[in-house]
Amino acid sequence: MIALVSNRYRTLAAATCIGMLIVLLAGALVTNTDSGRGCGDDWPLCHGKFIPAYTVESLIEYSHRLVSGVVGLLVLGTFIMTLASHRASREAVWYASSAGFFTVLQALLGAAAVKWPQSPSVMALHFGFSIMAFTSTLLLLLWANRMRRGSGVSRPAVSVPRSVLPFTLSILIYSYFVIYLGAFIRHTESAGGCLGWPLCNGQVIPEWEGATRIVFVHRVAALIIFIVIGWLALHVNRVCKTHRGLRVSATLAFVLVSAQVLSGALLTATVENEDWFIFTSMLHNIIISGLFGVLADLTIRSWKWREGRGKV
Repeated sequence: MIALVSNRYRTLAAATCIGMLIVLLAGALVTNTDSGRGCGDDWPLCHGKFIPAYTVESLIEYSHRLVSGVVGLLVLGTFIMTLASHRASREAVWYASSAGFFTVLQALLGAAAVKWPQSPSVMALHFGFSIMAFTSTLLLLLWANRMRRGSGVSRPAVSVPRSVLPFTLSILIYSYFVIYLGAFIRHTESAGGCLGWPLCNGQVIPEWEGATRIVFVHRVAALIIFIVIGWLALHVNRVCKTHRGLRVSATLAFVLVSAQVLSGALLTATVENEDWFIFTSMLHNIIISGLFGVLADLTIRSWKWREGRGKV
């Protein structure tokens, strides 16, 4: 028997989720401002001190470490409280454990990047791990809210058609590739490879070299994900008439991917203005984090309630 979710637990889950989003954005700010070496090669201290030097770079980098440490404690507290109060729910334990695992993983990768500078391809994984940590906390919060309302306790009267799961799972995996590619662009400082939007340097197919090639591939990948999520929203709304939650999530995913495309255009328009570029880049990160979380939730619910699966 799964225990009822208390307001205290939901508050802790919400705080952890919000904190993890702040960590994700703080990490992106470190990358976009070139502050990764703001504390030299010291970790966890900054230039050998608890209080860093008074430079913008050291302040940004050290603030990121401080926030990460606080949120790490929240993740630990959430994990302990989940085991204490909701051990019977494999779903809750899985989310809490996943959040802990990816939080530790991103912290270790961040420390390694300070001590031993990594290649852009490896550093791009840092953002990918941050996305996974945030998504885990978001899924736990959504689970807590559904359990509180009672909508996550029993199986729906009508199962989700089998066609939905492979569709959502494929898009989820593909979206992670697109996210990684976007992070790779930031770590290679290739954002200026394509000037103008939607054309790249005034061409439908630009010259296939350097930063231009990387950014153009990302644009094509983003166009594909926009099309397939639009297709997914239409499909879910057509075959899941009795599953209002799934239809709302699929529609929300399309709204978010549309916003992501527009924020990408805004990112391109501000690439030569450093102050605005930081803001638009952060907006881009917020939207893609929300989109990935919604897709993950949609995939999990499609799996839990798919046709032919027995009761959980």
